[in-house]
This record gives sequence, C-alpha cells and structure tokens, in this order.
Amino acid sequence: MKHTRNLLTGLCLLFSVHMLLAQDDVVEQSQTYEWPDDKAVVEHLKNWQDMKFGVLIHWGLYAVPGIVESWSICDEDWITRDTTMTYQQYMDWYFGLSEQFRPVHFNPEQWADVCGDAGMRYMIFTSKHHDGFCMWDSHETDFTIARHAFRDDPRRDVLRHVNEAFRSHGFSIGTYFSKPDWHSQDYWWDVYAKKGRNVNYPVAQHPERWNRFNDFTHRQLEEILTGYGPVDILWLDGGWVWPGNRGQDIDMPAIARMARSHQPGIIIVDRTIGGPYENYLTPERTMPDTRLDYPWESCIPLSDDWGYVRRPRWKSAQKVINMLVEVVAKGGNLVLGIGPTPDGIIEEAVVTRLREIGEWLRKNGSAIYATIPAERYHDGSLWFTQTKDRRTTFAICPVEEGRSCPSVVSWKGNIPQGSVRLLESGRRLKTHVEGDSVSVIMPKGMKSQTFVLAYKTGDARN
Repeated sequence: MKHTRNLLTGLCLLFSVHMLLAQDDVVEQSQTYEWPDDKAVVEHLKNWQDMKFGVLIHWGLYAVPGIVESWSICDEDWITRDTTMTYQQYMDWYFGLSEQFRPVHFNPEQWADVCGDAGMRYMIFTSKHHDGFCMWDSHETDFTIARHAFRDDPRRDVLRHVNEAFRSHGFSIGTYFSKPDWHSQDYWWDVYAKKGRNVNYPVAQHPERWNRFNDFTHRQLEEILTGYGPVDILWLDGGWVWPGNRGQDIDMPAIARMARSHQPGIIIVDRTIGGPYENYLTPERTMPDTRLDYPWESCIPLSDDWGYVRRPRWKSAQKVINMLVEVVAKGGNLVLGIGPTPDGIIEEAVVTRLREIGEWLRKNGSAIYATIPAERYHDGSLWFTQTKDRRTTFAICPVEEGRSCPSVVSWKGNIPQGSVRLLESGRRLKTHVEGDSVSVIMPKGMKSQTFVLAYKTGDARN
C-alpha cells in the first residue's frame, strides 16, 4: 500500500505544469451588464473601481504536488492524466492530499506585506475551489484544512487568518467560492459516471439530492459571510452552475438576500452569468478590445497558472505594469493571480516582481488609482487616463522589456494646456503642439521602463 501511494505521488509529480493549457482558458465576458439598484452596492462598486489593482490568491490541495488547481480530477477531453493509474486511483490520491497539506510556514502577514508593497488595494482569497476542499473550518463537511493534516495547528482556520492579515493592512476583502463541489456526493454522485464539470445526475429525477446540495451551498456561504469579519466582495466561480444548464439552480436571489443581510452593500460577482448578481464582469486571462463603461476586472495570473506550480513561466514586472496600464485606460481593474507554496509563503520570484511593480506605482500611481479613462483613451502606443475632475491628463507610454525609451513621444488629441511634465520627477519637458498633434521631447538617459507624462487639459473631449 505504501509502495502504491509513493508510486502514485511520483507519477503525479511528473505531470507537466501545462497539462491543462490545452483548454482555451479564456472565460468570455458576459454580453450584457445590469446596474445594481441597491445604492450601497453602487457605492461599494465606485470605491472598488478606484482601487484598480488587486490580488487573487489560489491555495489548496493542488499546491502540495504543484499542479493546476482542481481540474485534473475532472473528466473532460482536454485533460490528460498518466495512463498507468485508473481514474478512481487518481481521485483517491488527489483527495488524499488532505493528509499531506500541512503548511507549517503559513504566513498570511508576509502575503499581506508583499501585496501591500506591490500597490495592491484589494484581495480575493480562494475559500473553496471546484475540488470542494475548504480553506476554513466549515461545519458542513469534514473535507476542510481544519480537519486533516493541519488540524492541530492554531492557524488551522486559514480563511480567518488570511482575512485578518489583509484587513490589518488596509485591504478590501474578497472571498472566492466555487459553486460546483466535486467532492460532494450531492453534486458528483458515485451512482453515476463522472463526465465533465457539471452535476453528474439528472436533477429533475433526483430533486431531493439537488435540494441537499443547494442547502449545503447556502449554509457554507453563510458561514464565510458571518464568521470572518467584513467581506466586500463575494466572487462566485463555476459559471456553468445556473438554472439554464441542466437545472443547476442554487437560488441566487436567496443567496444575495442572505449575503446582504449580513454584509450590507457587498459586491456579488456571479461570474459569466450576467444579470443582477454579476456586479462586475471578469474577463479571464485577457483584456477587452475596447473601453467598457461598466465595472469590470481582468483576472490574469502572474505565471501561466493560478496556483503554485513547480516550474512556472513568470510574467515580468514590466509586462504586468503594461497590462495594468491598458486595463485602467480601458476603464477596468486588474486582479493578479498568485499561489503561495505548499509550506505557506509567497516565493522569492513572486516577491521580486511584486516589489518592482510597487516601486513603479509609488512613482506613477496618481495616473492609475482613482482615475477615469480619457475620452480619447488610446493613440498609437500611448494610453490616457484622467483625474475625475478631468483637469489633469496622464499620457502613459508602455516600454517593452529590452526596448529603449523613445526620444520623442507623439499623439493626437488630449491637447496640453501649459507644460508637460514627467510624472515621477516633475521635470518639465519641451513640447510642441500643432493643431491636434502633440510632440514631447524626452530627456536623454531615461531608464528603460514604462513612464507617465502629466499635464493640465482643457476640453476633456479632445
């Protein structure tokens, strides 16, 4: 038995980090947006839109072997597993990781320090992914970090300590929660074969089983919305769970009523569904082609994966800065995905990149935080944001890694009224305006990184 377990573990560790990238992992944004009619929600949304930059933390069983989160137990055509083990053997091995997940160096204060230093303003933590493993001490299931290998640790109620650490650093708190639960016998019932990500039994033929799952979901959500302090965002994943798909109705109106009875004004993000419970939209791993005039957030991981993997391909800090610039100029927020190690810390490669992003934001953050898109928000390689009173415009010039800064920056529209300055130093730059064309001479010796020009504007419609 011990030999078999070690063999299975070894086989899993041979899996490619990119085994799931065959799937098109871009979640299409909803095609419609419905503004909430609750004034408290609208006010929360406005505050959230000003934050611009957040972190999405995936941490769970999948961190132990360093594989892609949850999806390896799902039976879909794009997923590959080692053929030397049966599906049931793999499931047993995967769920058995609960007896190995013991993050002895769990340090949410380090997480909050690192993310705060990066200039992030809000946090979304994965309380439960699709595999059903809970990162809080749920009373609705034993499949929780507080009941297995980490049970004797005083920090076993992980969600509590994460929320408290980030809250003490001034972050707005968001909670990710998976609507499907592949560990639950009321979602994936062993009587039926498991094929795909959906409920695996006909709901209409077994309404009592679905009702149990529905009640279970509501009770778990109430746990995390009543016992873990103020929560600003409820981020619901698993967009295939909705009434129009195999009758998977979890009664979102009742969830919303319950959530806002405990957390007035909470932002609810029922991802990809549209309607009154998707208070902001979440294009995944991508950005919209054009400016959008309703609340939205690009969710993009720092590596190719959301959680910790053993051989990551990191995005550079410069690439993330340029993504943030484009997202903000188009009217959105960027939430960057990271995954702590199995031991419970953020690894140095992540710390280094986030520190560099934070250094840039400390110099140039006034062009990002609490801004709005200029009406002419893009010209050539430049992106434009404005202060809310439209009196100051920021022309942001992304510099690709390995490229030099341009000697002259030119654009049309967004005409300066007076001098143009380099935001990070305040240095006044030589500027030539002819008609609606603007040219700015850049100083020699500029560091090869994205920079911002700031100036007063007249008519914001230029």
